Amino acid sequence: MAPTLPLAHPPGARVTPTSQCEKSRLTKIINRGVECCGSASCRRAPGSAGETVTERIALFPLGTVLFPGLVLPLHLFEERYRRLVADLMETPEPRGFGVVNIELGHEVGNDAARRLSGVGCFAELHDVTRHADGRYDIVAVGTRRFRLKEQDRSRPYLRGEVEYLPEEPGPDPVPAARHVRWLFGRYLERLRTAGAGPAEEIDLPADPVRLSYLIASSLITDGHEKQRLLECEDAALRLRAERDLLRRENRILGALPTLPAGQFLDGSFHPN
Repeated sequence: MAPTLPLAHPPGARVTPTSQCEKSRLTKIINRGVECCGSASCRRAPGSAGETVTERIALFPLGTVLFPGLVLPLHLFEERYRRLVADLMETPEPRGFGVVNIELGHEVGNDAARRLSGVGCFAELHDVTRHADGRYDIVAVGTRRFRLKEQDRSRPYLRGEVEYLPEEPGPDPVPAARHVRWLFGRYLERLRTAGAGPAEEIDLPADPVRLSYLIASSLITDGHEKQRLLECEDAALRLRAERDLLRRENRILGALPTLPAGQFLDGSFHPN
């Protein structure tokens, strides 16, 4: 399936129209796989059992929610983001930054994001192209969630102390996953009837954690609800919340079959 590009458009880091060559490059990145996403190693927070491990990372406030497994291509031209990437390139791999949803404020300027969500997603940097004028085209992939403990505004770009969160399936996720798969299938059918759904079929992952993130990223809903899904403690809780959302959305789509087309995906899900 060809990647559906994320549609976050921050003024200093936006997605521009993508050429066929760029789409091919993104497809290769998606197909390479990021084994961390949804894997057993990613489901455990760093450190030994019961140990709280924190790390200071660069933060990228956006007016969108990034989930583990989503591909995020960005065009960076604001000076602070150019500096962020330049600094990252001096660090060993794997390198990346934290994407945090803006709850209050906007994306322009160092202090424009007045309140950030408490949980974000680490975006691992996979592809960097630097232009002669200093702009960057980058491709990152969401890998693991974190809790934002404190913010550091001493640099041109925001940094923060984060605590990585485990990715647990939760108690008995299989029945919820089965029900959500069925509801999501009906959701896609009704979106297509309304002219808003994807033409191609979506290959749903069997793993409950990955499935929960794919569904979360695919729902046409607001940032508040997406953030709530990101913050669920485990996949079982997330799937049950998605079950309720899908029931509601299916009722709406059933009553309003000519609902105007919305944005289907916030980003390309990376099922590996």
